[in-house]
Amino acid sequence: MLQQTTVRAPTTGHEPAPMRLLESMTRACDSLRPAFQLATRGYVSWQFLKSGWLKVTNWPGTLDLFREEYHVPVLSPHAAAVSGAFAELFLPVLITLGIGGRVGPAGLFVFNVMAVVSYRQVLLAEGAEAALAQHVLWGFMLATLVVFGNGPWSLDRLFRRRP
Repeated sequence: MLQQTTVRAPTTGHEPAPMRLLESMTRACDSLRPAFQLATRGYVSWQFLKSGWLKVTNWPGTLDLFREEYHVPVLSPHAAAVSGAFAELFLPVLITLGIGGRVGPAGLFVFNVMAVVSYRQVLLAEGAEAALAQHVLWGFMLATLVVFGNGPWSLDRLFRRRP
């Protein structure tokens, strides 16, 4: 996998002050990238882990929700509940630890889209804009991880360095 780097022209020390300031800001932001990727992985994973935990700790209620409110295309309510709980418990672990590259974020991105599609009547109802906005935020965070990867603070990167 290629490392993301910002290409900069060599500096001569005679650049105008605004250009030096811009260059300093760019270096500072670049140095924050690993922490930002780790924080993004942690936050979005936590949201899905909580939901998965709630599903398995109240399984009868989860099955009722999938029978009555969540209308997952193609899958039976039971199969949708099992696959949903599995996705919300397994994929966030991959993302949090930085294992499997972009598989975890891509899987949760698809899961998030399916959640919005399956629960659209409730999400589009009056007063549910905040719930839909949360799904959009999580989708954006997951898409960012798919595009930019786990970052250097991940087990993938640690294992890749070993001979």
